[in-house]
Amino acid sequence: MTAQPLPPHPPLEQYYGDPSQRQRFVREIFDENAVWYDAILGMLSFGSGSRYRRDALLRAGLTERTRLLDLACGTQPVARSAASMARRITCADPSIGMLVAGRPKSRIPLVQTVGERLPFRDRSFDLISVGFAMRHFADLHVVFDECRRVLAPGGRLLIMEITPPRSRLGTAMLRFHLDRVVPLFARLRSGSKEPAKLVHYFWDTIQTCVPPEAIMQALRESQFGDVRRHVELGIFSEYSGLRA
Repeated sequence: MTAQPLPPHPPLEQYYGDPSQRQRFVREIFDENAVWYDAILGMLSFGSGSRYRRDALLRAGLTERTRLLDLACGTQPVARSAASMARRITCADPSIGMLVAGRPKSRIPLVQTVGERLPFRDRSFDLISVGFAMRHFADLHVVFDECRRVLAPGGRLLIMEITPPRSRLGTAMLRFHLDRVVPLFARLRSGSKEPAKLVHYFWDTIQTCVPPEAIMQALRESQFGDVRRHVELGIFSEYSGLRA
């Protein structure tokens, strides 16, 4: 196990008082907004999320025989994208609200758990997907070690994330969309300020997230091989590593 903790971003004091309150805050904000989450995803991705998730899974090697763990699955959008291609899918998330909200849309097995303590046997899966949720873990080193443990030899970890563009203009446009437009529409649609708060939190975690190089190095330190980063449209990063 890697000794030094690696949180995906620094503590965000505007949301929780100290780091010890972080995990509770994250679980509660997702529980409270679970009913609106799929609508928020649609606004974030301009409605193209399902196609992108499917393509990313195919790039990672998903087939009909793949044993897939969709980790930090939320309302299971990644798993639903995989369901037409794979039969053995398990979803895991710490938020019971998110699991329940996604349940009517699929019959995929659901497990409530944090990524740092996976209740699965060694070598149980061929592919683990993390769809735009890496920023919500507490310690990337611990999560990556756990993922490697439950992956079979030759299995792959796929992490999909949003990364600010390199250009100032691109970052400004992304910030305007995520920190202004989507929160406004989320508040208007829900009649509540809580979904807008969730989207603001998304943006704050995106802009303060550790850089791509740190994520790839953490994968290597957890003994993943063939570590790669693939970028779509300048903002969608796919990190992957192979379990030897």
